[in-house]
Amino acid sequence: MASGAEQAERQYEQDRLVLDSVDRFLQRDVAPYVHALEKDDIYPEEIVARMKELGLFGAIIPEQYGGLGLRPSLYAKVIERISAVWMSISGIINSHLIMSHIVARTGTEAQKEAFLPRFATGELRGGLALTEPDCGTDLQAIRMTAKRDGDDYVVNGTKTWISNGIHGQCFALLVKTDPAAEPRHAGMSMFLAEKGEGFEVSRKLEKLGYKGIDSAELIFRDYRIPADRLIGGVEGRGMKCAIAGLELGRVNVAARGVGIAQAALDEAVRYAQQRKTFGKPICEHQAIQLKLADMATRTEAARLLTEKAADALDRGDRSDYEAGMAKLFATEAAVENSLEAMRIHGGYGYSKEFIVERLYRDAPLLVIGEGTNEIQRIVIAKRLIERNPV
Repeated sequence: MASGAEQAERQYEQDRLVLDSVDRFLQRDVAPYVHALEKDDIYPEEIVARMKELGLFGAIIPEQYGGLGLRPSLYAKVIERISAVWMSISGIINSHLIMSHIVARTGTEAQKEAFLPRFATGELRGGLALTEPDCGTDLQAIRMTAKRDGDDYVVNGTKTWISNGIHGQCFALLVKTDPAAEPRHAGMSMFLAEKGEGFEVSRKLEKLGYKGIDSAELIFRDYRIPADRLIGGVEGRGMKCAIAGLELGRVNVAARGVGIAQAALDEAVRYAQQRKTFGKPICEHQAIQLKLADMATRTEAARLLTEKAADALDRGDRSDYEAGMAKLFATEAAVENSLEAMRIHGGYGYSKEFIVERLYRDAPLLVIGEGTNEIQRIVIAKRLIERNPV
């Protein structure tokens, strides 16, 4: 029987193989094409096909259902690496994997067997459909309804800002099955909704950054969905499903923040050694050194918080406290580092010819998505009090 040290060494080697494979994919199949694809907001069909080949659409899906079965902590490292090169493609797989995670955690065995193998191969791709035109952070305020009609439910309503909305085929759809229920979450349920009659993609939403991935508005008009697509098979568990997905999602967004922060730092360090003013590289000026030191410290602190949150998920522990901290700090680090990198680049940082301009546009999304950072602070404070009663 292998000792603890031997098991750890074996796991380290396995993790390294996965990360090396991801790094090769990013350098060969992504980095050379990001600028053109991002500039014209083009969906990266060839990159997505390559991600399917690598099994990334099944990254955290258990091996028994055809996935890679990666631990959340390893998955977070994969997302950090992807985001440092092009954050948009991390969104293509993450929204899909949140849906997959919800099914794996809360679905019936029949649902797992029917959907997870297809999710794992990327044959059936999609995402999470929570947000509505008048409802973002307050999920209990959703208006989309699903009314039972024989062996089906009839769905009506609108979802917006749905990642993979155009190119995806299936979505974890949060609805109200009992709009009059109190508390409100008791009337919420979640379905696996595949595109079909009554399910319309109304428009693509234009964005400041996060180009390439499609964000769409989805309209449901008398859309019929079989009752066996109710995740978990019981009404009233929609909020539980959403929370299960968002815990993973927040660790993912934190990892994206680390990736953006690291990329901004790398670009700033490189440029500061190349650019000269007053007869010497600007990295020798104290003002620039102070910026670089703060950027490096923020990045490493963000990475450690994200690793701690991911480790909690590995253990199966409740992780809203750790995930909230990681999401809050890492995404703010991404915003701050992207701005500081732009300042270090000076006028060139404002040019589309340099990477930092894209980082500066991509980073702000992270402080909004998967629960705003203001909400993260409230979650952290509430859990802090719960953990430390007087």
